[in-house]
Amino acid sequence: MTPLQLQGIGMTSQRTRDRLAARLIEQGIQNKDVLDVMANTPRHIFVDEALSHRAYEDTALPIGFGQTISQPYIVAKMTELLIKTGPLESVLEIGTGCGYQTLVLSQLVNRVYSVERIEALQARAKKRLSLLRVNNVKFKHADGNWGWPEEGAFDAILSAAAPETIPPELINQLNVGGRLIIPVGKGDDQKLTLVTREESGYKKKILEAVKFVPMLSGTKKLEA
Repeated sequence: MTPLQLQGIGMTSQRTRDRLAARLIEQGIQNKDVLDVMANTPRHIFVDEALSHRAYEDTALPIGFGQTISQPYIVAKMTELLIKTGPLESVLEIGTGCGYQTLVLSQLVNRVYSVERIEALQARAKKRLSLLRVNNVKFKHADGNWGWPEEGAFDAILSAAAPETIPPELINQLNVGGRLIIPVGKGDDQKLTLVTREESGYKKKILEAVKFVPMLSGTKKLEA
């Protein structure tokens, strides 16, 4: 990956990324660190070259295997919610996908543990992040419903896939005071949900309507 590819030109240029950050401010994103990361993260390298001219539109785009890269607003919103309570030591990401959200998180927290059920998709993400010299992310090919108990408990968990109900295993892998940001629901009836782990249980807050791919069980080994 050349410096020019990372920098981008035309519709993938830094100027286009700066316009994205300005739109995010208009949409209510306030955290300066999140805005800086969104403005400086090359989203165009995480989509097919034929779609690179659309990389900084506020829309989800296909990344293969029936999956999508989330729209920039929802990536920024979920990240802002995740780090709202202050610096985070360890974060679990459910759904590596193309690695874009992973890269955003890696610049804002100390360690990211990323789980993905589609092996070939995660392999692509690992390659991209390796080329970007990201060294604070650990990957696992596994069913996201189960989290990553061997590495927990986590300060926060972010899910990029929607279960119909929240897997209790994810709540159990939160530290006390930890936050889980997860879309919950089926089809067009999904709500972004914030779950906070407390000493005696947890509290849940519904945030806004969203549309994510469903959280499926099992794993897939597919050719890249």
